[in-house]
Amino acid sequence: MPNLRNVLNELKWRKKFNLEEARIWYVHRGAPNDTKIISGKEIVSIGHSFMETTTAMIPYHRIFKIIYKGEIIFKR
Repeated sequence: MPNLRNVLNELKWRKKFNLEEARIWYVHRGAPNDTKIISGKEIVSIGHSFMETTTAMIPYHRIFKIIYKGEIIFKR
């Protein structure tokens, strides 16, 4: 399984990718089905154990799927 942080960094820094086109699925208690989906354009920074978005700090253990241009590139 690919390392989640590495996947996010590749989307952010590799010229062939655009982080803004990613959709990140994560566990968010209280949301419908306890799931929330955000766009990569909401990501402010990628830390060692969490990512910061414009509205929250999301620990990596809560992220369960990343879709990029319609393709699943990370899933646990």
